[in-house]
Amino acid sequence: MTLHFYIARRFLKSFLTVLASISVLYILLELLENLRRFGDRIGMVDITGLTLLNMPATMHKILPMMVVLATLFMFLGLSRSSEMVVTRAAGRPALLTMIAPSFVVFILGLLALTMLNPIAAATSKEYNRLVRFYEGGSQSIMSLSSEGFWLRQGDENGQTVIRANSAGPDGSVLYNVSFFSYSTEGSPKTRINANKAVLEEGRWALTGVKIWNLSDLSNPEHMSVETPAYWIASTLTLEGIRDSFGHPSAIPIWEMPAFITQLKQAGFSPRRHQVFFQTQLANPLFMVAMVLIGAAFTMRHTRLGNTGLMALLALLFGFGVFFVRNFATILGENGQIPVAVAAWTPPIAAMLLALGVILHLEDG
Repeated sequence: MTLHFYIARRFLKSFLTVLASISVLYILLELLENLRRFGDRIGMVDITGLTLLNMPATMHKILPMMVVLATLFMFLGLSRSSEMVVTRAAGRPALLTMIAPSFVVFILGLLALTMLNPIAAATSKEYNRLVRFYEGGSQSIMSLSSEGFWLRQGDENGQTVIRANSAGPDGSVLYNVSFFSYSTEGSPKTRINANKAVLEEGRWALTGVKIWNLSDLSNPEHMSVETPAYWIASTLTLEGIRDSFGHPSAIPIWEMPAFITQLKQAGFSPRRHQVFFQTQLANPLFMVAMVLIGAAFTMRHTRLGNTGLMALLALLFGFGVFFVRNFATILGENGQIPVAVAAWTPPIAAMLLALGVILHLEDG
């Protein structure tokens, strides 16, 4: 048990060292990038704040790779000091040595899932808002709620707010939809209800339409007009509607199930968010797989040679598994493979593969 605690402390120390080093490097690089983008618009204090806001989300994304580096540093250090030789001479098998770092990284993965993920989601959302503000862009055009969802479009003639009860999977078709038009001064102009609205090139095509003129509020219902078809000019695009949802990482893990339910109720496909949710749940297991990958190539004694080559192989192996996981995520989001397969297969396969390498190298 004492040796387990010792190895756990060594791994935690290595992880914190890697985390601090990468954080400093990230801050320096991100500061330079933000100075290039916004140096002529905002001051150094705002640029520093912008850099720190994006830091939790970035650290959360590269957490598995930091685990690989921490594993390399720890086991290479134990090998150079001959501590691994002593543990082997005492009859301690390699797999038993892996219990402590695997347990520590699993706890770190749970903390990242339950604490770092909500922090990263909040700071990422604020970071994106500030970037759009500093670049002079518009805010999100979509808002999702239990009452349906809302869109906003605008041009030189004013703003139009769109509310729909449901929509097609890609947001190009709206059902039971209302268009509220406002002038540039903010006063209401018209209200248009339609059974269905289809987004075409530069316009909405409406069917089953009723129009109220709100410029004269004396009796809008008396002056209302019904027509089977109507067209409204639009600045929206299908890509803009999709992008207005933002990345699933901007939604805290605790709120993701409710958001997925709202997407289903609104008629949108929640597959992208389902894949992200399941991937986050599998992240602690994926981090354990990264520990096993790092240990598989670096538990050897340094006197056996090829230490640099083995460390390089561990990094390449880790990056390869990271790429395969991202590729599986893309396939899952596109519906090519089931959500559970996209999220859970890469970490499980990586763990089994790393265990196979450890058993082969250690026990022949």
